[in-house]
Amino acid sequence: MNKVKIERLDDFGRGIGYINDKVTFISGAIPGEEVECEIIKESKKYNEAKLFKIIKESDKRIISKCKYYKECGGCHLQHLSYEDSIEFKKNKLKNIFNKNKISINDIDIIKNNFNYNYRNKIELKVKDGKIGFYENKSHNIVSIDECIVAKKCINSIITALKKCDLEKANITIRANYNEEILLIVDTNDKFNYENLIKNNKIVGIILNDKLIYGEDYFTEVINDLYFKVSYNSFFQINEYICSKLFEIIDSNIDNNSNVLDLYCGVGTLSLVASKKANKVYGIEIVENAILNAITNAKINKRDNLYFMCGDVPKLIDKIDDNIDIIIVDPPRAGLDKKTIDTIIKNNPKKIIYVSCDPQTLVRDLKILEEYYDIKKATALDMFSYTYHCESITILERR
Repeated sequence: MNKVKIERLDDFGRGIGYINDKVTFISGAIPGEEVECEIIKESKKYNEAKLFKIIKESDKRIISKCKYYKECGGCHLQHLSYEDSIEFKKNKLKNIFNKNKISINDIDIIKNNFNYNYRNKIELKVKDGKIGFYENKSHNIVSIDECIVAKKCINSIITALKKCDLEKANITIRANYNEEILLIVDTNDKFNYENLIKNNKIVGIILNDKLIYGEDYFTEVINDLYFKVSYNSFFQINEYICSKLFEIIDSNIDNNSNVLDLYCGVGTLSLVASKKANKVYGIEIVENAILNAITNAKINKRDNLYFMCGDVPKLIDKIDDNIDIIIVDPPRAGLDKKTIDTIIKNNPKKIIYVSCDPQTLVRDLKILEEYYDIKKATALDMFSYTYHCESITILERR
């Protein structure tokens, strides 16, 4: 065992200390604490260690409300108060900007109104009949009865699933604003779902990508906008923070502007922009998502939306209108070089960059900063009690 004094947190919420002058990362440790730990991974530059005992405890440490927190790999910051977890995320974003020499004024952060029972989607594993999440840094299953960051209606399904006699499966549970449930199951086992459908909140069950009950979609409502969401389409997991994201985007859309929404998914941000814009073009590579987007435009009676399915750089060249504003909401990998080059070539007045990964965000901003000024960056606590940090950055052409 090693005794270590924790000096600070890294970007993943791990405590940082030193063993024989080598940086050591310890999950669950807090700055100011002295802990006993055991090295579980050693490399030339750093160690990873497992926390065994807290010798001197920080006054910032709290007892997690989750009974599975010490084993489960889902959340990372439940040993901190909500306010301290928010401060961690704000500082994380600020530090990443500063390290990359990206000039920015103070970063605001929008807090979650419900930091528990907020997630509208969870992904469960079933192994040897145990239903739950992966253990931290392991493929062992932590069997659970509930997930306290998931909506309560989702937790009721977890309880019911335990009676379905599954031995091995991957399960996704999705819920909407009205607590309707889509259940997606991948398994080679016989799936006895008859008792599940007695729960009238289940509107659809998809087994191995085939619809076996109800519908393969539900409707989500945010800020008076209606969205058809198929079982395999992306949608933000936190409805309240999503509504705040919509408000920021709406406030940055100029009247009668032409807007291009890259990675548009089911058309969420396109619909937000369409309220003020002249035309909105949405591009998405997933065909099912584009079909949802077209339906969503009709549901919301917006006739200034145009959706295209395919590769972003190729399809942008097919748009004849001059683009005033480009919205990007890429996956964690950020923007590829071709897309950035295409954005710069189109020379929009404004770029609205929604990001779920600060590292790839600043990588892309360093290129865009040659042509654009960063006007505002806002962090959003989309994923409470995790180290993940959603953000929205507004850039304006010089």
